[in-house]
Amino acid sequence: MKKILALLASAFVAASAFAGEFPDISITELKKAIEDKKVTVLDVNGTGGYKKGHVPTAIDFAANKAKLAEVLPADKNALIVAYCGGPSCKAYQAAANAAEKLGYKNVKHLSAGISGWLQAGEKTEK
Repeated sequence: MKKILALLASAFVAASAFAGEFPDISITELKKAIEDKKVTVLDVNGTGGYKKGHVPTAIDFAANKAKLAEVLPADKNALIVAYCGGPSCKAYQAAANAAEKLGYKNVKHLSAGISGWLQAGEKTEK
């Protein structure tokens, strides 16, 4: 009985650790989705960071947070990608969670963030 309880407790902790996590998307995959016009990108680096340079087509989450439902596509299965500064940044979760709360089912995370985008030699928009 103790083993079963320990196993259940471990499973609960593991499940809790992954709650709120979103699948990663690579820079290559995101570039293709942007080229194909099949993604809405959310920049979570703040308006100042957004103005310095952002992934092409990205929306400034800070400036659009209150009207997010208006700037996201009507199709709840549409691809939504959120990103922030880089691999250790968790700010993207605010946008990803907001999209998920609005009913979007295909929300992903560009874990490379803007720093990885730039390191890969990709261009930004200002």
